[in-house]
Amino acid sequence: MSIDSLRRSARETVSGLPPGFWWLWLSTLVNRTGAFVLTFLSLYLTVELGHSAWFAGLVVALHGLGGVAGSPLGGLLTDRWGRRPTMVTMHLAAAACAAALAVVTSAWAIAAVVLLMGVAMQGVRPSINATIADMVPAHDVRRAYALNYWALNLGFAVASIAGGAAAFLGYRTLFVVDAVATTLCAVIVFLRLPETRPDAAVDKRGEPVVEEKVSMLTVLRDAPFRTLVLLNLLVCLVFTAPWIGLPLTMANQGLSPSSYGVVIAVNGIVIVGFQLLVNKLTDKRSPVLLLTLSALLFALGTGATALAGSPVAFAATVVVWTVGEMIHVPTNAAATARLAPEHARGRYQGVMGMSWAVAGFVAPIGAGAIVGGPGPDVLWTATTAIGVIAAVGYFTRLRKALADEPAEAVDAGDVVKAGSDTPVAAPVAPAAARTENSASSSVGA
Repeated sequence: MSIDSLRRSARETVSGLPPGFWWLWLSTLVNRTGAFVLTFLSLYLTVELGHSAWFAGLVVALHGLGGVAGSPLGGLLTDRWGRRPTMVTMHLAAAACAAALAVVTSAWAIAAVVLLMGVAMQGVRPSINATIADMVPAHDVRRAYALNYWALNLGFAVASIAGGAAAFLGYRTLFVVDAVATTLCAVIVFLRLPETRPDAAVDKRGEPVVEEKVSMLTVLRDAPFRTLVLLNLLVCLVFTAPWIGLPLTMANQGLSPSSYGVVIAVNGIVIVGFQLLVNKLTDKRSPVLLLTLSALLFALGTGATALAGSPVAFAATVVVWTVGEMIHVPTNAAATARLAPEHARGRYQGVMGMSWAVAGFVAPIGAGAIVGGPGPDVLWTATTAIGVIAAVGYFTRLRKALADEPAEAVDAGDVVKAGSDTPVAAPVAPAAARTENSASSSVGA
């Protein structure tokens, strides 16, 4: 592929999206560029404060546990308060927690602050994902999620490098910078991002239309979406395992921690360097096929870790599952937006985000226990099996729910959105109808 064609592909990838999306993209970049807390928290706890590695692991796990509660809470607030108020509130709460970590020294106070930070950081994600689904045309939603994910990883790469170079200033200084960056992110959202929560639906006579009430229980009863969440949980378990299992596996083979640092850096390098290209190659492809492919890449990449014996070989396995990550994350977010009723996008994204948080809490504990017990080979065999099961589940259970279907014609008496003259046709059936008619598509049904 020539340089000109690469440039043309890059322009096509970033063109045609509304200005509001780019303000959201910028806020994500700013937020992640200052994200120092999680990157350096374990070192701060062990090196600076003298706590045990066990305590440091527990505190990091509490962050994930906070996310389990924060994600559905953020989804609920996104639909009730609105997208922008939820984003601003959660960003400011996360900033306050980062600032608090620069002050508190008590072990239990640190644990409580990190738990609350997990609630806030995970609680903002449903509002971000719902905003993208609100403002971006349906055929561009997956591309928009991929670009936002690229900004997240680009910012994280900058934060990792800058934080490592600036660590001599002290960990507390890094936490203050994190708080400032997160506050700036909230300011960008407040000043530049419009509220996108859909207006109440009305009929052609201007009378309000009673929309289906969607509770968290309704979301969980939506069989196709429940299947998507459960399969995503399996993929997230596979995706999270290498972050704990890989350094332990390399250490068991006598490789140094610096070797692991180089190997895991491949993940960020590949995402930053090739996310736009991967998005171009996968654009307009079937979401079921993409989700199936991503699960198989996770299975192949993590499974091959058991066969690796050198840093180069380990890096190659990271490349494989990183490609799976680049395909899976935006495709899964777009599939969630597609299955969610317009007025309940926050709740749906919140439940989906909870699957990520549960995996972030369970997988590190499980991976560490397996490597320390039966051994690394058992861990990588298990991730391979789980990845294959997820791939089969995507291919067999979601083909109908995520099949491309043309929008149905809209009659003159159909619903319109308040303030609009254009009828809106829902691309999928309401949640209750899907729950009743598609129960057979649920995992384990």
